[in-house]
Amino acid sequence: MDAQSAKAYILARLRDELPAKRTYHSLEHTLDVYASAIGIAEHEGITGEGLVLLKIAALYHDAGFLEQDNDHEEGSCRIVRQVLPGYGFNARQVELVCDMIMATRIPQRPRNKLARVLCDADLDYLGRGDFDRIGAFLFEEMRTYGVLKNERDWNELQERFLERHSYFTVTNKTQREPLKQKHLLQVKAWLASH
Repeated sequence: MDAQSAKAYILARLRDELPAKRTYHSLEHTLDVYASAIGIAEHEGITGEGLVLLKIAALYHDAGFLEQDNDHEEGSCRIVRQVLPGYGFNARQVELVCDMIMATRIPQRPRNKLARVLCDADLDYLGRGDFDRIGAFLFEEMRTYGVLKNERDWNELQERFLERHSYFTVTNKTQREPLKQKHLLQVKAWLASH
């Protein structure tokens, strides 16, 4: 497994090929999810091959946006299946990576520990201090793509999403959930006052 070359390949493609109007699903988001996955994995005791595959899944989880706007997870898996065997990943490893990626589809449905970590890393920002900054990128992207019209639509969507979302790992339940609940209260307060 040449994980470093597989990483370099996808980071170069994301940097060079993602449309500029992808303000949230961007190279920055991928690197954020990658760093979050490593941090959560450390707390959850994930090492060895599992950690390598988790890191690859984090790097490739939104690669499907290079090819399609809808069902991007399926596009990501198509890229994984095309690319990773060339870097020495076997069929079992490729399918484990795809299983993690597919688990990030909303609503998230992780079936194993690695997928639970990736799902939490993908939405780690919901319980962090940069929630508003990152959310603004998502709002802009959704508005650009015609998913939302205005700030009220955005905050109604955030309210529903935050109410339904659950973290899966002990790490994020402990470290992110309390601040996520405060963010939900702030969104509700905005909706009440507008």
